[in-house]
Amino acid sequence: MRRLPPLNALRVFEVAARTGSYAEAGAELGLTHGAVSRQIAALERWLGQRLFVRAGRRMVATPAARAFAAEVSLSFDRMTGAAEACGRLEARRILRVSAPTTFAMRWLIPRLERFHAARPDVEVAVATTTTLHAALRGGFDVAIRRGPADQDAWPQHRAIPFLDEADTLIMSPALFARRPVARAGDVAGHVLLATETRPGDWTDWLARAGVHPGAGGRRRMFDHFFVTLQAVADGLGLGIGPVPVLQADLAAGRLVAPLPDIAVPRRGYVALVPFDADKTPSLTAFVEWLVAEGDASSGDARA
Repeated sequence: MRRLPPLNALRVFEVAARTGSYAEAGAELGLTHGAVSRQIAALERWLGQRLFVRAGRRMVATPAARAFAAEVSLSFDRMTGAAEACGRLEARRILRVSAPTTFAMRWLIPRLERFHAARPDVEVAVATTTTLHAALRGGFDVAIRRGPADQDAWPQHRAIPFLDEADTLIMSPALFARRPVARAGDVAGHVLLATETRPGDWTDWLARAGVHPGAGGRRRMFDHFFVTLQAVADGLGLGIGPVPVLQADLAAGRLVAPLPDIAVPRRGYVALVPFDADKTPSLTAFVEWLVAEGDASSGDARA
């Protein structure tokens, strides 16, 4: 018989080493600081060596412990994959994805059929948020947000960057036919459509275009970008929109980007996976698919 270390202690150890904190491990696992400490101590007794040493007020994993934790994490991933493969083949697995409304409507959902074709056993359930900065509360397996990939920005999540973004001028084909915009100064006299949740869009674009901030026409403000986008499509004025998120609308002729070379780089999108999420093959496959689609989408936007 295999002489295995205590499995519950291994689980606690893997989280403590990954988060670098007994307190964060306890919060992730629903345990007290003392319970985490006792599980680590039990594993240390079994191994016959220390796994953590005190550094100030924190317990820090030793180099040997960090290497051991990486192997334990891989083993848990393999066990999860084996369990999923051993499950009922006809059972569909639900992957819960939280994404901003416009991003979900314009970029994610139109591409999902490609993911379903590759993974017909996985059902992706998309829940939308009306702001890119919506609180990251529970109820999802992966969240999509715009922001940096730095770990400090998302302390409870692993951040995987997958799509860069830049803002450019957009308008409807009908409005372009009536009042074409061939140079930046042509925005004068047009109605400028803006969004409360994206307050700097016009200021930044006009600065990048070298146009005085007061050169544009009157402005109309909407609360959310998907409302502004509808107003742009209806020909009510000019807007500032993100590429490549709107690339499909531009390619289909639903929108026009008259000055595509004048673009303001923005922070890209990241996939956020909670540290306590079950790292199933389905979740891994979806994140890898996002990265591949993001690379392809960015390539299409540059072409």
